[in-house]
Amino acid sequence: MRFSRRQFFHASSGALAFGSSLTLLKGVGIADTQPIKVANILDRTGGLNIYCLKQITAAAMAVDELNSAGGLLGRKIELIFYDSQSNNQLNSQYATQAFVRDKVDVLHGGVTSSSREVMRPIVDRFKGLYFYNALYEGGVCDRRHVCTGMVPAQQIEPLVDYVVGEKGAKKGYILAADYNYGQITAKWMQKFIRQRGGQDLAVEFFPLDVTNFAPVISRIQAAKPDVVWSALVGDAHMSFYRQYEATIGKKNMMLVGSTYGVGRENATLSPQENEGIIIATSFIDTLPTEAAKSFVAKFKAYSGQNDYVGEYGEYGYRGMMLWAEAVKKAGSVRPDDVIAALDGTTYNGAGGLYKIDGQTNHTTMDIHIGVGNTSQSFDVVKSFSQRAPSDTQAVCDLHKNPNDTKQYEPQL
Repeated sequence: MRFSRRQFFHASSGALAFGSSLTLLKGVGIADTQPIKVANILDRTGGLNIYCLKQITAAAMAVDELNSAGGLLGRKIELIFYDSQSNNQLNSQYATQAFVRDKVDVLHGGVTSSSREVMRPIVDRFKGLYFYNALYEGGVCDRRHVCTGMVPAQQIEPLVDYVVGEKGAKKGYILAADYNYGQITAKWMQKFIRQRGGQDLAVEFFPLDVTNFAPVISRIQAAKPDVVWSALVGDAHMSFYRQYEATIGKKNMMLVGSTYGVGRENATLSPQENEGIIIATSFIDTLPTEAAKSFVAKFKAYSGQNDYVGEYGEYGYRGMMLWAEAVKKAGSVRPDDVIAALDGTTYNGAGGLYKIDGQTNHTTMDIHIGVGNTSQSFDVVKSFSQRAPSDTQAVCDLHKNPNDTKQYEPQL
């Protein structure tokens, strides 16, 4: 990755620290005091780094912008990066190191739900604050956990309304990754499909390293669904989209992806393989707004990379800016003070207005249905304004139960 000339790095024990020069910091009015320390734990390497590379850069860009504007509360921000390498043992090790050795004020990171569930108890143990900047299966109720990405009521429910309700694709076949994200997301798919009068003909789960989907494609062809629902995750599962188009084809059977596009899969597949895949997202590069165009141009100029940014890249920037707004509101970086200020914190970002719901510490946002096109991007076909995390709101109330740390699952 290339970073701006304002930054320097140093590597130590798996951590990489990002900061700005002291001369520059004094020039923008930042006092020579202890920096605010932000941990960023993501997969720079490993099998799931397709989701993380842009987010790592976007988080650094946000910190650089904040420091250039005077930092926070008159203090510079030091971003300490840890490469978790798609290894949950490293997520555990680095989360502990961040709080115990590096004394961070907040942790941003984790891409999979399993990595989040490894780190969340550590954050709770050290009474810290954790921003999880990713879409996930919903239901986490924890005052020290803030989710800035989509949950099923924001993503899966409008997808089902569009595909089952508007397109009439009643019979579905569900494929999902074999860990907590895929297992719980599949339940949400079943729940919403059944509520709309549809059928889930089958649900199958696949380990993250599976690349041969020929057997399940044969089963799909035999079952003859109207639509295939994919909650597959990771680089290996890119094979499914290629094999699907080479055999069944989206013109013959609809294909919906809950994680497709967030890891820039659309930029890797051929135009034909991308065309027609249906997604729901809170940000894509081609959103027809000035805010989206400005963010994409700024990111490309900052990173020196002239390719697709995607939702996970924008998540890294969004999460950092929402945290910064809560710090300003609290007048403090102490985790408990920031937590008390979270309710109603807003940030106008590339995907629209983001607002933290203090009942759940999840985020209200705009949602867009997109359909893959031959430009290796997506056409927006429908949008929903300020969709709330209603699935998690139904089971979580941190106002009434501030000590809750449970993840709730849907009942079928």
